[in-house]
Order: sequence, then C-alpha cells, then structure tokens
Amino acid sequence: MDDIPIPVSPNAKGFIEQFRIFMRSENKAYKTEQTYVQWVWRFICFHSKQSPRGMGAFEIEQFLSHLAVTRNVSVNTQKTALNAIIYLFRKFLKMELPDLCYQFSSQERRIPVVFTHEEAKSVLNHLDGISLIMAELLYGSGLRVSECTRIRIKDVDFGMNVLLIREGKGGKDRCTLLPKKLIPPLQDQIRFVESLHKMDLRSGCGEVYLPNALSKKYPNAAKAIGWQYLFPALSLSKDPRSDKKRRHHIMPSSLQKQVKTAINAAGIRKKSGCHTFRHAFATRLLQAGYDIRTIQELMGHADVATTEIYTHVIKQGGKGVKSPIDND
Repeated sequence: MDDIPIPVSPNAKGFIEQFRIFMRSENKAYKTEQTYVQWVWRFICFHSKQSPRGMGAFEIEQFLSHLAVTRNVSVNTQKTALNAIIYLFRKFLKMELPDLCYQFSSQERRIPVVFTHEEAKSVLNHLDGISLIMAELLYGSGLRVSECTRIRIKDVDFGMNVLLIREGKGGKDRCTLLPKKLIPPLQDQIRFVESLHKMDLRSGCGEVYLPNALSKKYPNAAKAIGWQYLFPALSLSKDPRSDKKRRHHIMPSSLQKQVKTAINAAGIRKKSGCHTFRHAFATRLLQAGYDIRTIQELMGHADVATTEIYTHVIKQGGKGVKSPIDND
C-alpha cells in the first residue's frame, strides 16, 4: 500500500514530519512527497544529520557535487535531488538561495530499451488472465505499471475510448487512449469487480481507500462501485493507517514478476520489464507518424524533450546508414 499516505500528526515536532505536513498543505502528490523526503533525508545524513535550518548554499553545493563525482548519478537523478532541496529551502524554510555552483553529473540519460512489436506480442502470448489484460494496457495505452494498478472503474470511458489517469507522475492527471481490442475483456473485468464488490458489501466491507480526504467530503463514495479498483487484490487486507478492512488494488510487484517470467519464457535477452511496454508504445506511435506533441500528452511527459528521446530509438542502425557489408 505504498501509494496511501502514511498518517502524520499535525502536532508532530520532527523535521521530516513537519516537512511532510507542509507538502500535504500544498497538495503535493504522494509520490512527490516520498521522493522529496527521501532526498532531503539523504541530504541531512550527508551532513551528519545536522538540521537544514543551519545550512545553506555551500552545503547544497557539496551534496550535489558528491552525487555527481562520488555517486556518479545520472543527470536526471541529480536534477531530482536539486528540485527536492530547492523546494525544502525556498518553500518550506523560506530561505533565498544564490546561484548554486556545483559539479554537474556527466552521466547522460540513456536511450531506453524498447520491444519490437513482435517481441511485445511474444511476451503477451506468455501471459494470461488479469496479467495479460494489464500488460496489454501497458503496451496499448502507454501506462506506467503503478498507473495501471491504480485505475478506478469510473476512469474507464468506453464511449470515448479514453482512460483517465489520476495523479500520474508529478501528481498530474491525463487522458490516454483506450484500445478498442481491450474493451470486451475490460467490460468482463468490471462485471467481475461488481460481483466481488457485492460480496464484500454483504460481508460488511466493500470500502476502498479514497485520496485527499475525499472520504470526508463524500462519505458514501468509498463504497460506490465507480471508486472500486479495476484490478482489485484477491483478498481483503487491513489498512495499517486506518485499521479498516479494505480491498486494495493488485500490487505493481505482482505484475512485474509475471511480466519478467513471460520475458524469460519468450527468450528475450534485453534488459526489460513492464516499463519496456511503455517505451514500445511511444516508439510505435512515432514510427506511425503521429505528432510528437500528441505523444507527449498521451505519455504524460512534462517536457517534450523527454518524449524526443524516442526519436533516437527509431533511427535504425547508425542514423539510418546502411552498412557496406549489407550490400553483398
């Protein structure tokens, strides 16, 4: 249940707890909260657990240079750490910072590994049941695995062939396409969830976790069918944050294990996994001639430069150059 915010007392005195409370007051996505807390804690530990209230630009520069020189992190990782620390100082601590001077990471972002269409189909052929439907959504709609597991019934629009992705990366909502091929199995899946939900209600359960205190605003929504997860867990579990017995969604790790097994069974030796389907989705759309801005929106990328990396993937063998040995 890593996507459900941990409870924090409003009267908590700890620095990290206060930082969490502040981020929640600004409606930061829980994934962003987790990432920022992780980097702020690493920053604090790097400086022997001193309070950031007594630190400034010099300590920030030391930490960022350490990440580049000693830890050899990628450019994107260093940027994420920078974003977290800048947010900490400027927003939370209300401290102005001068222009920072630090060692930039030299490890550029790598070109993503992508399935060919034949490889993707081969992996899918080694899956069945719920795992197959979910993997087909990863490939057919360009979803991240966490986005797929968290889909609610109300976010599937069969009339418009649209999937609404709530609180994706960066806490942003977006729409992506719903493959027509998947409409019948998804309709069957919803009927299964309806049946399962009725059984839960009869047993005195049937309540699902609602984000952002929606349970207070809409007290009956937690038991409404529309809010139920499209891919629910097979068993009920006690929510450690509320002690309520609920049916959560399938864990991403469950699908990741199934896909990894299917990749091995398909004989694919590339370093790949669930996210490779998402890369393949973007690559297929580029190959089909779709506009890169459209692909950016479907993928939920904040910057088109992130989407443009797929243009490097579709350039065959050395920017389309034909090898002389192939002229024989």
